[in-house]
Amino acid sequence: MTQSNSRPPRLDPTERSGLGTFGGVYTPSVLTILGVIMYLRFGWVVANVGWGGALAIVTLATSITLLTGLSISSIATDRVVRVGGAYYIISRSLGLETGGAVGVPLYFAQAISVALYTIGFVESLTRNFPTLEPYQLWLNIGTTLAVTLVAATSASFAIKTQYFIMAAIALSLLSFIFGSPVGAQDVGAWGVEGAIGEPFWVVFAVFFPAVTGIMAGVNMSGDLEDPSKSIPTGTLGAIATGYVIYMALPLLLAGRADSETLLNNPLVMRDVAVWGDAILLGIWGATLSSALGSILGAPRVLQALARDGVLPRFMRSLGKGSGPDDEPRLGTLVTLAVAIAAVCVGDLNKIAPVLTMFFLTTYMVLNVAAAIEGFLQSPSFRPTFRVPWLLSALGALGCLGVMLAIDAAAAIVAAIFVLLLYLWLERREMQSAWGDVRRGLWMELVRMGVFNLDGDLDPKNWRPHVLVFSGAPMRRWPLIELASMVTHNRGLVTVSSVLPSGSRDPAQQHQLEAKVRDYLVKRNVNALVRIVTASNPFDGAEKLVEAYGLGSLVPNTIVLGDSERIELRESFCGLIATLHRARRSVLVLRDNPERGFGQRQRIDVWWRGLQANGSLMLLLAYLIQTESRWNNADISLKLVVANESAARSVDANLRQMIDAFRIRATAKVSIADDRPFRDILHESSRDADLVFLGIARPEGNAAEFCDRYAQLQALAAGLPTTIFVLAAAGFAFEEVLDQDGETQSRF
Repeated sequence: MTQSNSRPPRLDPTERSGLGTFGGVYTPSVLTILGVIMYLRFGWVVANVGWGGALAIVTLATSITLLTGLSISSIATDRVVRVGGAYYIISRSLGLETGGAVGVPLYFAQAISVALYTIGFVESLTRNFPTLEPYQLWLNIGTTLAVTLVAATSASFAIKTQYFIMAAIALSLLSFIFGSPVGAQDVGAWGVEGAIGEPFWVVFAVFFPAVTGIMAGVNMSGDLEDPSKSIPTGTLGAIATGYVIYMALPLLLAGRADSETLLNNPLVMRDVAVWGDAILLGIWGATLSSALGSILGAPRVLQALARDGVLPRFMRSLGKGSGPDDEPRLGTLVTLAVAIAAVCVGDLNKIAPVLTMFFLTTYMVLNVAAAIEGFLQSPSFRPTFRVPWLLSALGALGCLGVMLAIDAAAAIVAAIFVLLLYLWLERREMQSAWGDVRRGLWMELVRMGVFNLDGDLDPKNWRPHVLVFSGAPMRRWPLIELASMVTHNRGLVTVSSVLPSGSRDPAQQHQLEAKVRDYLVKRNVNALVRIVTASNPFDGAEKLVEAYGLGSLVPNTIVLGDSERIELRESFCGLIATLHRARRSVLVLRDNPERGFGQRQRIDVWWRGLQANGSLMLLLAYLIQTESRWNNADISLKLVVANESAARSVDANLRQMIDAFRIRATAKVSIADDRPFRDILHESSRDADLVFLGIARPEGNAAEFCDRYAQLQALAAGLPTTIFVLAAAGFAFEEVLDQDGETQSRF
């Protein structure tokens, strides 16, 4: 048995190389979580919403991150997560278009994060050394360059510095925990009594980037020894660590400082701590390591986007890696440019909400991907870390709700940006070398739809489901064109051919179906294709109509090309009679090769009443009229009567019926005056573009029906393109036209 492409064989332990769970996922995630927001903005959060509000924000933000972490863990234990992290997961689950639409914002979120952490580092530096404040912008740029240089030199070296920074953060937190108050405590559960702080959701938007550190580990997926093991363990461990610390800090801050200090002094933790310089070491270590994590992660997302062909062709070189570790140095230079542009903004409170929207968008789509995978229960989706799909769906709804609560306008702008990216990628018709969940989603929808459609069809919900016996589509294109005109996105079309027995083996038959399907796509026709073999084309057509379909979803309208060959007339009429007994409607196209469908300006329907073929002919004429190329066409409802008196009565009734049916048509009543019907027909319809004539029902013996059909052919000889119509037996097409059921009683 060959190995599936979606799950590469696991390496032998002696062949494995890369980062482990602690160094590759847990440590960078924790260092990013316990970063600039914790040190420089947590006091501001508590001052505005109180310690109770801060606990609520921490719990809500962490809940979203936890649900997303569970979703990531589920997908990561089902497949190997390679370079690109979250982008890789989304693109392999929901397709390249969705992955690219979210991957681009994700990249910018990671790149701008570098600026967030750099600005945080320089802000703490200038507050501690005020003489440096005039040079703040240059310090921001210099720090960004230094961090980028370290990342470009070696990812493994950057990872090794994490452990020293982790120790510095632990020391700073211990120093803060055992510190002393610096002012009178006046902050209550929901803020300072009588004071008006920033709104809850504004504060939430500033805080949320503090819990987005899980991306630091996921983005390093390509450098991990065992991503499917390390990502769940490291990610969930980092979330738990961050939550415990963040739940303690609001209580400690509210109990150690007054609101004025918390609001205006970003370095309040330093003033509280036993050893204030430990806080500075923690801030500098956390901000620089977080910036390092982002400058390591963002280029890898960019590298994955370029390798998958998501980026424009001139940017494909960004997919190249350098050295034995395949490091994206070109992507690092581009990320440096983006980060410096963001650094020039120079305000944490402006950058943080932008990051929040980008990250929430990514989190939402990650949760959607996991929810769909879990809901469909595809046999190929077998994660070792199983998460109920409802939890992932709840995470997606939570992300959407928070985005709207923070800033509905910004959420809409973000959604439009992602949608435009998706549409742009879809128009490029990108091809992926892997399957994604979309086909499984359609399969599930079809399965549910087929079961719900089972049973007798209500005439009010009738739609054309057309089976076209076209032979070679290239030679008999008008048949397919007719089916497309009748359905045009309101029904289904299946293009079929019956080949002689033994002319194709099953593999060749499949290849021919694919060739016909490609031809139809090039001609902008959405249709299914079915090719069968039989000793006789008429027997093959009968067997296909009998067997083709799924449950009650079977073709209800059969399109045939007319045949003038006398030796085939008996078999042809026998096929029509069989289809009628099978309760299928039959349309026989008698094409005028010189005129085709003419100017598509006029459709003549020769009327014999609602109860015969008239209701189906009028319905088909209306469907064709609503097709874009026939949109200006007039429908002429035509009837021949014996005298003037009958003409006036019939004309009034037809006009009333047309008004009741709300169809753009006109009544044309002709008086016979002893003229043969054939003469009236040809004189009246010679300038039409399409003519409808009814087929008499195949009652009596087969020979009589053949004679009547031959007479119909003779009657239509010389007319413009004509459609012979035989309505399905026992189906009330008049009810499709008539909403209240009253009109049919009069005609």
